[in-house]
Amino acid sequence: MILMSWNVNGLRAVVQKGFWQWLAGSGADVVGIQESKIQPGHEADFGHTESYKTLWASSVVKKGYSGVGCFYRVEPRSISLELPDPAYGGEGRLVQMEFDDFYFFNVYFPNGGRGPERLAYKLGYYDAFLAHAEALRRDKPIVVCGDFNTAHTALDLKNAKANEKTSGFLPEERAWLDTFVAAGYVDTFRLFTQEGGHYTWWDYRFKARDRNVGWRIDYFFVSEELKPKVRRAWIDAAVMGSDHCPVGLELDVS
Repeated sequence: MILMSWNVNGLRAVVQKGFWQWLAGSGADVVGIQESKIQPGHEADFGHTESYKTLWASSVVKKGYSGVGCFYRVEPRSISLELPDPAYGGEGRLVQMEFDDFYFFNVYFPNGGRGPERLAYKLGYYDAFLAHAEALRRDKPIVVCGDFNTAHTALDLKNAKANEKTSGFLPEERAWLDTFVAAGYVDTFRLFTQEGGHYTWWDYRFKARDRNVGWRIDYFFVSEELKPKVRRAWIDAAVMGSDHCPVGLELDVS
């Protein structure tokens, strides 16, 4: 089973840059996108692909903001949108799909760079997500993909020292990823690639992508029970259209 994830930074924009062609050629069974920026009620504009069904969680609190979606051709057993805690609903940040062998989460985690209030919201969202994932994990394993908005270690961004006080690499944000890993969640990319220099987001300014001055903030994690089923995990850094690139995971499951 092939899973893909991509923060498209505006689906309408990336459609003009070859998104449908990329999707058709991806070979993916499920594709999670983040930062769709689709308004509620406009999702049908993007449901015309013949190969995939679609599922959306759109922001109801702010126009043209956030939003996640899934394109899928494997029918889920159940579907849920947003976290159970209403304090973290309304921003269109999470799609949950239950398959035979695992629960799949497509998440656009909050950005903590807009002041102390949003940083607190981000950390609270992290905690609420982990509690929810752990509750479901009693039933079956977990796969979570998306934009975590945090680089975990110094290997995961070009200029670690210069960004130690920048949201996305703050000690408290990185500490949560430590907690997540300690709870039994595996960064699948690191099962295959140990060295630095591999990124998933580049600032549009300063020709950062041309110089590969980036951050790895888009991930596929699996709970440890699924680790033996991981066949490959990768970053498609050559795919253009957004300031992020797609990431992928292949699992040996039905």
